[in-house]
Formats: sequence, structure tokens, C-alpha cells
Amino acid sequence: MKKIILSLILCILPIIANAYVNRDNAILRIMNKDAGKVQEVKIPVGQELQFEKMYINVRSCKQTDPFQAEDFFAFLEISERDKGQFFGGWMSRNEPGQNPLQHPDYDVWLVKCE
Repeated sequence: MKKIILSLILCILPIIANAYVNRDNAILRIMNKDAGKVQEVKIPVGQELQFEKMYINVRSCKQTDPFQAEDFFAFLEISERDKGQFFGGWMSRNEPGQNPLQHPDYDVWLVKCE
């Protein structure tokens, strides 16, 4: 009986738990609202990139399990030298409005993790 229960738990656990695959790079799309320019940048996890007057630090970039619907999540910290950090949190590719960057000069979206 214990073996049956244990095997059921081991079969059901992967279905219940969300599995994510860690990726090494985040691809972000950044729009400068004043200039009307859009650029894509690749930032390695654990490194900081300066983009114009912003500093973007990618702490983590994850992809959903390959057997689930594809989505990407990145934990970003975005700051300006004079104003400090103005964004810190998870950003999702499939739901960009859930935790959007709110800045008067820039929009930032997560494109994917690779």
C-alpha cells in the first residue's frame, strides 16, 4: 500500500508543481518614448547593462516547462543613477500588464529567455 501511495505522489507531483527551466540570458525590448526608437538587448543573468540613462540588472530568467504552454519570466531591477531603483520584480512575456514598468521615458518588455 505504501508503494502505491508513493508512486501516486511521484506521478502527481510534477503535474501539480510548476517546473521552470533556468536560462542564461534575457532578451528585452526597450522603447525610448521621446525618440520613438525600439531596440532589443540581450542581458546575461547576473549582469547589469546600461541602456541610455537606465541600468538594467537581470537576476533570473526562467522558461516554463517544455510540456506546458510557453512563457518566460525574468526578475529585473531597473534604476537610474540620480533617481535610484524605479522597478524591481518579475516580468512575464505572456502577461506584460501584470507587472509593467511605469516610467515616463521608457517601456520595457520581456521577449524571451535563452
